[in-house]
Parts: sequence; structure tokens; C-alpha cells
Amino acid sequence: MKKLIVITLLLILGFYLMSTFISVPFGAERIAGVKDYYLKQSPETLKVSNVVTAIVVSFRGFDTLGEVTVLFLASTALGSILYRRRTHHSGLNPQREAVVSSTLVRTGAKVLFPMIILLGAYVFVHGHLTPGGGFQGGAIIATGFLLILISYRKFFINHNVLTWVEALAGTTFVLIGIGGFIFANQNNFLENFLPEGTLNNLISGGVVGIIYIAVGFKVGAEITGILDTLLTIKEAGLNPDEN
Repeated sequence: MKKLIVITLLLILGFYLMSTFISVPFGAERIAGVKDYYLKQSPETLKVSNVVTAIVVSFRGFDTLGEVTVLFLASTALGSILYRRRTHHSGLNPQREAVVSSTLVRTGAKVLFPMIILLGAYVFVHGHLTPGGGFQGGAIIATGFLLILISYRKFFINHNVLTWVEALAGTTFVLIGIGGFIFANQNNFLENFLPEGTLNNLISGGVVGIIYIAVGFKVGAEITGILDTLLTIKEAGLNPDEN
């Protein structure tokens, strides 16, 4: 009886799948209207030069909010899995397994770190004008912290600060979305309700640029926390002065 039920369900599912495939006019131009709408509305209405950014942050901004949430859940899960017992000496007291870096590596890291942070900030601040954005800029910033983490064993990251940065960035994203409900013309979530400005200017795109800045901070904080967790062990009885 069970086999009969399973076979019947599979036949029904197969029938509807085949009906769907047969009804699709393969080879026909089906997305011309959507493509042309994006290409036209991004510079004219949103005043955003980077069409990809307009799609990611505005036209499908709710999906991007979901992606940021997935990254948050992944970092939280990883932190929970790799959690170690905190010592009585301090709240964190990490000891990294990496060997001590040479003077040349430490000096180079100290010189490159501010440049990497500046590049990451530039990428997500100009995400609505040039290729890049919040995810790319946040990843670059996390790379700068990774360089310092592997170069200086005594460099500790305050995870409370990362938590606050991440929380404020995520809250900003959501509040801007709610602002679209209240202040925008069509009252849609994540709809622009700020002046669009002039195309190709830094202050343009309405809420698009602000959202990407928030995403940059959030992604940078999350990835930095993940990297610090992966590079750190927390064991009982360690003396912080020995690290």
C-alpha cells in the first residue's frame, strides 16, 4: 500500500513538472521587458550608475536582506561550534597557534592595514557608482584584519564591538526598509524615500548608497569575527602575558 501511495505521488509530481516544462517557450525572448526596465530605471529614476547595485539593493533588496541574514546565522553557528571555555584570567584570553611572525611581516602588515581598510571603505561607499559594494568592501576590510591577526599574536579583537557594529548595521538596513513603508510614494519595503541626487555623484541613489554602507559594515564585522574565531583557541589556565 505504501509503495502504491509513493508511486502515485511521484506520477502526480512528474505530470506537473512535465506540464511546466512543456509550457515553457524555449528560445523565446522572455526577459526583455525586465532587463530593459532595469537598464532604464536605474540611471533615470534611482540615479544609480551601477545597474547591478540597483538590482541587488533596490529591485531585489528584500532578497539581499535575506542573504545578509544567512551570513549572520552562519557566523553565529560557526562561533557556537568553535566556542571554547573562557579562562579565569580574562574574558577572552586567546592564544593563537600561528608561529611568531618576522619583523618584516609585522612591519609590512602595519603599513598595509590602513590601506586595505581604506580600499574596503572606498569599495562599499562607491558601490552605487562603480563595480563593488557592501559585500565586496566588507570582505576586503576583513582581509585587512586577517593580515593583522596572522602577523601579531597579541592583537585581540573585541567581539563585543563587532557585535554592536553588526547589530547597528543590520538595524539600519531594516529601518531603511521600514522607512519605505512610511515615507515612500508607493509605500513599499526598501523603496527609496530620499532625494535621488545627480547621476554619477557620490551623494546620489537615495537609500541605495546608505544600505550598501550598512551592508559593508555588517559583512566586515561578521567575517572578521569568523576569522578571529578560526585563528583562536581558548584554553583554561593560560596566562595572557604569555601570548
